[in-house]
Amino acid sequence: MLIYQYPPLKSGILIKRYKRFLADIELESGEIITAHCANTGPMIGLHDPGSFVQVSRSNNPKRKLPYTWEMICVNKETQPTWVGVNTAIPNRVIKLALEQKLLPELAQRYDTIRSEVPCGIEKKSRIDFLLSDRATSTACFLEVKSATWSQGNVVLFPDTVTTRGQKHLRELMGVLGTTKAGILYFINRGDCDRFAPGDRRDPVYGELLREAIALGVEVFPYRFEITPQGIYFRGLAEFLSYQPADSDPKSVI
Repeated sequence: MLIYQYPPLKSGILIKRYKRFLADIELESGEIITAHCANTGPMIGLHDPGSFVQVSRSNNPKRKLPYTWEMICVNKETQPTWVGVNTAIPNRVIKLALEQKLLPELAQRYDTIRSEVPCGIEKKSRIDFLLSDRATSTACFLEVKSATWSQGNVVLFPDTVTTRGQKHLRELMGVLGTTKAGILYFINRGDCDRFAPGDRRDPVYGELLREAIALGVEVFPYRFEITPQGIYFRGLAEFLSYQPADSDPKSVI
């Protein structure tokens, strides 16, 4: 099911990613550009020089860098797979999916959607969505995380220590009792049908996630296939409570 359509993209080859936010790319025309990289994480296996990439171009004259790096092709010799690297996209896609009631596990529960809602005791943090149902007066805080680090057909999150992610899990646990809570993992590649916490990169996050589940926080690892034309919804992935023993961070794609 096509859920999100990209604007016209330009093809290129990655020269290098550097300073976290920047990527030099050679377009098909031969022009070399510097594109904005919205993903500040380590991007394990997703910044190899020579990889095929796709970029979008903004017409906003105020932008210092008009191009945004959208996706990269991995496993191009065996199983070519596009992986989304623009971390601003998942929330847009999930909002569309919620509005159009395309996520089966959530579609029939809620009829109102609010974005970037204050959460926590001091209301200093924000959770991505607050879903509510006027008829039943039920509500659910929902946090969205983009997952790209993979071992075989298992996608893992996080790919680095994330104190922010740990904080979100604690906040979701904190609202239980007065409302429901869920975390949605946006599997930003079509070659993975299983999900697991990235214990080897952030064991604290893995333990917090398992604690959250035990307390009643729901987990939705949703699969998406990324293409230069758009993003397709592929349903739920299988959830694994622990990172598989054979997933060595040095060998993952």
